[in-house]
Amino acid sequence: MRQRVEKKLNQHLMLPIKLFMGREKSGGIVLIFSVTIAMILANSNIAESYFHFFEQEVGFIVNGEPYLNYSLHHWINDGLMAMFFFVVGLELKREFIGGELADIRNTILPISAAIGGMLVPALIFLSLNIGTPQTMGWGIPMATDIAFALGVVYLLGDKVPASAKLFLTTLAIVDDLGAVLVIAFFYTSELSIASLLFGLGFLAVMFIGNRLGIKSLFFYAALGIGGVWVTFLLSGIHATIAAVLAAFMIPADAKINESVYLKRIKKLTRRFEKEEANEVRTLEEGQVDVLTHIQHDTTIAIPLLQQLEHKMAPIVTFLIMPIFAIANAGISFTDLSLSDIFSTHVALGVTLGLLLGKPIGIIGATFLMVKMRWATLPSAITRRTLLGLGMLCFYRLHHVNVHLYPRLHRRAIDDTSKIGYLPRLHLRRNRWVCAAE
Repeated sequence: MRQRVEKKLNQHLMLPIKLFMGREKSGGIVLIFSVTIAMILANSNIAESYFHFFEQEVGFIVNGEPYLNYSLHHWINDGLMAMFFFVVGLELKREFIGGELADIRNTILPISAAIGGMLVPALIFLSLNIGTPQTMGWGIPMATDIAFALGVVYLLGDKVPASAKLFLTTLAIVDDLGAVLVIAFFYTSELSIASLLFGLGFLAVMFIGNRLGIKSLFFYAALGIGGVWVTFLLSGIHATIAAVLAAFMIPADAKINESVYLKRIKKLTRRFEKEEANEVRTLEEGQVDVLTHIQHDTTIAIPLLQQLEHKMAPIVTFLIMPIFAIANAGISFTDLSLSDIFSTHVALGVTLGLLLGKPIGIIGATFLMVKMRWATLPSAITRRTLLGLGMLCFYRLHHVNVHLYPRLHRRAIDDTSKIGYLPRLHLRRNRWVCAAE
C-alpha cells in the first residue's frame, strides 16, 4: 500500500514538477505568474494588508539598540536579490574564463551598449525637466531590471540565440552596476567610507584565499555574507554590487583536475567490481566505502564556482525571483491623481526615457562601435534581435529608485514618476518611501 502511494506521488506530482523545473522557460513563466499575483493583490480588498506586510521592519536588537533594522522590502531587494546577483556573477566569471567573454574584445560591445542605454534616457529626462526641482530625478529612467529582462529572454527559450542571452546578461549587469554607482555618487548622502573600506578589505582576503588555493565553502560564505555583504549594506551602497564582486572571488578551479579524477575513478571502479556482492537490496560495507570515495572525488572534481551556480540557480529561479516580483510588482490604481500626474514632466520624462531612450541608446551605441570597427557584433545577433533586446531593456522591477524618490520631495512627484512606468506594466506603490521624506 505504501509503495503504491509513493509510486503515484512520484508519477503524478514529483515527476511533473521536476520536468517543469528542468525546462528553460519555466523560470520566466513563474516570474510572469508572480507579477500577475502582485497586481491582483495590489488592487484587491486586501491591498492595505499587502502593502503593509512589506513595510514591517525586521532586524536585531542588542542591549536595546537595533542593528540591521530594515523593512521587508529592503531585505528582499538588498538581501534575497543579492543571491540572484551572486549567481549572475558566477555565470559571468565562468564566461570570462572559458566562454565567449574570455576574449576581452567581446565585452566591449555590451559595455558600450549599457553606457549608451544609461546616458540617453537620463538626457531625455533632463531635457524635459531642466530648470525645475524635478531635475534631480534624472537617475530614475537609467537602470534595466536584469532579473525581469533575463526572465523574459529565457521564457522565449531556443528562439533567442545563446550569444544574445550573454550579450543581454553582460549589458544588464553593467547597466545595474552603473545605476548603483550613480546612486552612490549622486544620491547617497550618508556614505560610510569606513564600512566600504572594510568591505573592500574582506574582498581582498577572499581574493588572497583564492590565490592560495583555499576551496572551503565555509571560508567564502563567512567572508562573503558576514563580511562583504554586511559592510556594503552598512556603507549605504546597494548591497547587490557586493554579491557580484564576491562571486568573482570564488575559485573556478577544482581540487583535482580531470586526469587525476579519471585515474581515481578507474581505480575505484575496478575495486568495486572486485567487491563481493550479496543477495539483498543493501550493499556490503566494502561497496559503500568505494561509492563514498567516488562521491567525494566527484564532488572535489567540480570547481566551487560551478557547484554553487548549479545548487543556487533553482533556488533563485523558483523561490527568490517570485518573492521579489510579488514584493515589487504591485501597484494600486485607485489612489493615482491625474491632476498631479500631468502637473510636471516627470512621467513623460520617465516614459520617453525608458520607452525610447533605452532602445535608442543601446542600439545606437552598438551600431557606433561596429561602424567604427572597435567591436564586432556576434553573427547570431541580427538587427531584429538587437532591436528586441533594446526594447526589452526598458522593463523595470528592481527598485533602486528608493534612493531617488526622497530627493523629489513631494508625493505628487512620486506618483507621477510611477506613472512613467505604466507602459511597462511593472509598477509598484511606494507609500513606504514617503515616510522617509
